[in-house]
Amino acid sequence: MRAHVAARDTGVRLVAGCRLDLTDGPSILVYPMDRVGYGRLCRLLTLGKQRAGKGECHLAWADLAADCAGLIGILLPDEPDADCAAQLARLRAVFADRAYLALTLRRRPDDQLRLHELSNLAARAGVATVVTGDVLYHTPDRRPLQDVMTCVRHGCTIDDLGYRRERCADRHLKAPAEMHRLYARYPEALARGLEIADRCRFSLDELAYQYPDEREYRDETPQQALERLSREAAADRYPDGVPEKVQASLEHELALIGRLDYAPYFLTVNAIVRFARSRGILCQGRGSAANSVVCYLLGITAIDPEKHDLLFERFVSEARREPPDIDVDFEHQRREEVIQWVYETYGRERAALCATVIRYRAKGALRDVGKALGLPVDLIERLAEQIQDDGSLSEPAAPEGTGGMDRRVRLTLELAGQLMGTPRHLSQHPGGFVLTRERLDELVPVEPAAMELRQVIEWDKEDIAVLGFMKVDCLALGMLSCMKRAFDLLADHKGVDLSLASIPQEDPATYAMIRRADTVGVFQIESRAQMNMLPRLKPRTFYDLVIEVAIVRPGPIQGDMVHPYLQLREGLEPVSYPTPALKRVLGKTLGVPLFQEQAMRVAIECAGFTPAEADQLRKGMATFKHTGGVVHLEEKLIEGMVANGYGRDYAERTFKQLEGFGSYGFPESHAASFALIAYASSWLKCWHPDVFCAALLNAQPMGFYAPAQIVRDACEHGVEVRPVCINASRWDCTLEPVPGQSRFAVRLGFRLVKGLGNAGAAELVAARGERPFVSVEDLRRRTRLPMTSLETLARADAFLPAFGLERREALWAIRALGDTPLPLFAAADERGDSRSADAEEPAVALRPMTAGDAVVQDYLQLGLSLRAHPLAFLRDDLRKRQVSCCSEVLALRDGARAETAGLVLVRQRPGSARGVVFVTLEDETGTVNCVVWPDLLKRERACILSASLLCVRGAIQREGEVVHLIARSVENHSDLLEQLPRCRHEQDSDRAGGTVDESHVAQYPRKGRVRLRVRSRNFH
Repeated sequence: MRAHVAARDTGVRLVAGCRLDLTDGPSILVYPMDRVGYGRLCRLLTLGKQRAGKGECHLAWADLAADCAGLIGILLPDEPDADCAAQLARLRAVFADRAYLALTLRRRPDDQLRLHELSNLAARAGVATVVTGDVLYHTPDRRPLQDVMTCVRHGCTIDDLGYRRERCADRHLKAPAEMHRLYARYPEALARGLEIADRCRFSLDELAYQYPDEREYRDETPQQALERLSREAAADRYPDGVPEKVQASLEHELALIGRLDYAPYFLTVNAIVRFARSRGILCQGRGSAANSVVCYLLGITAIDPEKHDLLFERFVSEARREPPDIDVDFEHQRREEVIQWVYETYGRERAALCATVIRYRAKGALRDVGKALGLPVDLIERLAEQIQDDGSLSEPAAPEGTGGMDRRVRLTLELAGQLMGTPRHLSQHPGGFVLTRERLDELVPVEPAAMELRQVIEWDKEDIAVLGFMKVDCLALGMLSCMKRAFDLLADHKGVDLSLASIPQEDPATYAMIRRADTVGVFQIESRAQMNMLPRLKPRTFYDLVIEVAIVRPGPIQGDMVHPYLQLREGLEPVSYPTPALKRVLGKTLGVPLFQEQAMRVAIECAGFTPAEADQLRKGMATFKHTGGVVHLEEKLIEGMVANGYGRDYAERTFKQLEGFGSYGFPESHAASFALIAYASSWLKCWHPDVFCAALLNAQPMGFYAPAQIVRDACEHGVEVRPVCINASRWDCTLEPVPGQSRFAVRLGFRLVKGLGNAGAAELVAARGERPFVSVEDLRRRTRLPMTSLETLARADAFLPAFGLERREALWAIRALGDTPLPLFAAADERGDSRSADAEEPAVALRPMTAGDAVVQDYLQLGLSLRAHPLAFLRDDLRKRQVSCCSEVLALRDGARAETAGLVLVRQRPGSARGVVFVTLEDETGTVNCVVWPDLLKRERACILSASLLCVRGAIQREGEVVHLIARSVENHSDLLEQLPRCRHEQDSDRAGGTVDESHVAQYPRKGRVRLRVRSRNFH
């Protein structure tokens, strides 16, 4: 498709085709002559891909011969022997006058003799010959890159490639004169290249896409059905009468949808949303679709157009005539139900996901080329450190320790630069469906995805946009899974029936919590950057939250909009508007354009743009870094504003601000959709922290924070968290009543136990029923769980709450059971009889674990500990090193020197931060956000990116309630974590409760060093 666009732009006609490497025969070049031939080729490729699986295509001669009408076949022969003659006869019988034999120089001995004999064979078989170049690259200097890619494909180095390397060095495009010189004896074969091109008149422009009609509305046209549903929904939404503004917008949208014939698309999205809600799956539309009154009335989006000044042309424009794009988020743990419903409803021959073309970026290209050229791994990583912030590669001045490999290093950088941007592999779109009325596999080849029961087309979203295909996005959002579970827990345990729409609005306590940046786990506003912005922005209304969601984005940041807006909001600068028109557009954001719709309205109201031109401006700014395509729009905007009475300086400054949206700016409708979920999750955390904690743990993995931080935050909010217990836990985390309190305790679920699957947990819960287990033996007898599952539960300390057995005692009791009981004892177990005295184990007192070791095992098995924070055991050692705790550091004045250490929770390297890395550290007293400048990162990269326990020295930067530690130096203290198993509390010596049998302690030896490993969440 990219070649089709390039051919259309340059005026060069594209001849589509492909090479088929048959499983039972030679390779054949196949070219479609017309639309019918193209459809059959697509179905043929689909067949081969479905048969072989992802990334492969298995086709036999019978598959090609079964139906090849409209296709030209060119045989690629090996030697002019009897096999070749038989293949030619078979080709002639199937393709008739559409059969050709390729004549190609292989640069081997007797090449001319081989071509002569092949030509004679073709003449005897009645098959025409044609010259082919067997081209792999366009210019001769790409030969080294071709060899490297062959190494990548075979997983070897260039030194070991051997005969797998292309023997011929001229498999590149050649000028006509050179082709005539090389094939002077075969002028007719040369001319047939033009003959074949002339016969292949098919163009991808012929592909006529037809969106499927919804079968539910057989007595109405799609437009009539959409109008009826919209007006019925409007009456339900506004029982006191539809507001005039909403009615006018509704009529405008319906008329435009009718002219563009988009009604079936809206009906499809409506059907998908209705299905999800019928199954109790939480969903919500977002993105530019939230500008649509129709989407709001149908319940696809939740943004009330009466309360927001939304621009429909941001969503659908008659001038650009591009298909609409509605994004609908579903619970991430149930989204697959929706995807499979789409396949079943519209048919697998008419529905598939879009592809995503994964392209080489700097590090990936450098690593693949470096490995192919045989560079050591450590040298490749050192080269990777020299990658610039913009992703470009730099030439090393003097690569130390390369041992005479400088030529290979330079070649690696050169070839990696050539490789950047080229396709690496085909992946699947997160949820973008293409639906068709006729067979999809006659428009584009379809292949199975890596995920079971999914299939994808070969084109990505940009490709289908070229042909006007409409895409339905069924996306996944983890917070919706959390919210659905929270609503269910509220209804089951507290009798509170809520939904996203019915959560109390504009709650002062909720906004007070948000202003304190107490937002761990909350949607969108939980990141370090958002939490730093909250005390400065001080949200008090829903629209403040919309701004909060949108302002911490690369677009507003790089457009220099954040600080001016904060200055105006805090009253440090006067708010002024050069004209009333600008005040109407930017009044809600104090004269600073923060949203894409505002950028478009500025162009419309202040520069005289039409809505279609304003949308072109938005799109141009989104791609100006790559295409530079906004120069004429810049002139039009500036001159239009000057003509309307604005100063040239002001107009130029406005354009520079709008340019920031090219780096990613939110539409207001998108920010409002996300703000709804952000507010709802904040309200839940504020008023029901027990419910929020349990729901958030059950929705993992998602968000910025691991379960350990979620549990700690819940405990700080007064929530009792109870450990995993074989007699109380279920797969999910659950709520348990607390006597005398309205708040519930959170019981951790088996889902947190590493190594225990859902099936094993379900078997345990089913066997337990209403009768708790009374012993380890009772559990084994009633569940028949394998020994490995029982030991996993023991290591997670799940027997302690029920039986008072600590890890070692539980493991000892499990080992005493043996692996498989003898038949006599098994029969006795079935009758409930106790074992004979000879089978009883003698009572043994085992040495108890130290408190530090117990915490380490908690983290290893559960990812968290309810006993203590790991750094509490190391505090005395850290004090001796003059290392302060996080709470002490946060209390220091601006500019004070500080040194602290903590477990690394999060590393962030935003693209807009120009190489700055933000690191969040945690100890037993709290968290500290550290700022690491690029020069320090360059010096201490390994330490900063790999340390589990990081010590940071630097200076405090305080701005209001926002505190950062600006790192000056760092040190990896991860080795201190090895001390934890030996760390004791005073009560450790009193926990044995009897004589310790040292001989049995040796039954559980340490295998090497045991170190606490806390997996940080890294966002680069």
